[in-house]
Order: sequence, then structure tokens, then C-alpha cells
Amino acid sequence: MPTTIVFDIGNVLLAWDMRNLFAKLAPADELAHIIENVCPVSWHTTLDGGACYADAIAQRVALYPQYAALIEAYDPRWQETIIGPIHGSVALLEELRAVGLPTYAITNFPAEKFDETCALYPFLQGFQGVVVSGRERMMKPDPAIFELFLERYELAAQDCVFIDDSPANVAAATALGFTAVHFVDPQTLRAELAALGLPV
Repeated sequence: MPTTIVFDIGNVLLAWDMRNLFAKLAPADELAHIIENVCPVSWHTTLDGGACYADAIAQRVALYPQYAALIEAYDPRWQETIIGPIHGSVALLEELRAVGLPTYAITNFPAEKFDETCALYPFLQGFQGVVVSGRERMMKPDPAIFELFLERYELAAQDCVFIDDSPANVAAATALGFTAVHFVDPQTLRAELAALGLPV
């Protein structure tokens, strides 16, 4: 039975969607254009990879000056992209901790926003260790971030269950020897962890 549980954060423990912010800032008929062109997820991914918010925002404003106010809001109002905790997943996390199983996280997350997010959601403060892509300037599914995690915390992949909503990240972890679980919803996750013999 694996002895260490490794969580992704975005859309496993915290529901996240850029639209949650932009829907408050733009007319409904412009939202698709904003998400696909002005501030696409691929642009946000550069922040997950360690890009500076000020630089990234300035670059988008230069391309879409008519949306300057909306783009500039992505820094001070970024927390509004988080819809809130995925309560069933957080309950599982706390159950695993309660029985003494060590919990860790490997997350694609902007470095500039991680500490403030932990302050807002205290359950994120209980991990034995966290690898944050924006700090390391490497991202899942790059095997290097998983290898860094194992080396830093002196863990063996075969002892770890890794949980992520991205099939690509799950595949990368599996290739390195993790027992990897594709997150769909908390109920399915509970059943999959129970099938591994974990006390949930």
C-alpha cells in the first residue's frame, strides 16, 4: 500500500476558472473572445511557469490596449479566479492527515499568488512539503518537477499516490513509478483511494 499522498491543488482541492473573474469584468458576449484571445489559459500558463505578473500583463496590454483595465485586474483580483474549495476533496485530505498519512503537493501555480492563497485556505498549510511550478520554473507534466519533488523530500515514487485532474500529468507520474490517480470528482477519488487500501 502506498504510504504518501501527493495532491495537485488546482481543480483537485480548489476549483479554478479564469472565467470566474472575467465574467465580472466583461459583457457576456465578449467573454469567449477574452478567454480565447485576450487572456487565454496558455497566457496564464506562463505565470504558472514563473513569469512575472507585471511583465506578462504589460505584454497583453500592448497587444490589446482596449482591454487594459480588464487585463490589469488579473493581478490584484486574481483570487477571484478561484471559485472555492472542492469540499469533498478537502475532506479526504483531512481524513488522510488524521490517520497520520503524510500529504504533499505538486502544483502548477503562480509563485506570486501561492502564499496568499495558502493564507486564505488554511488546509493548504498542512502539507509536509509542496513543489510550486512558478517557484521552480518547471511545470507538470515535465518529469523534472516530479524528480525534484522526490529528491527534495527523499521519497520513492513507488511509495506515493499522485492525484491530478490532468491526464498528461497522471501519465507523466505513472511513467516515473508513482501510483497515479486521475481526479474526476471527490466521490470517485474516495473509491479509488479505498481500492488502494487507504483508510478513507
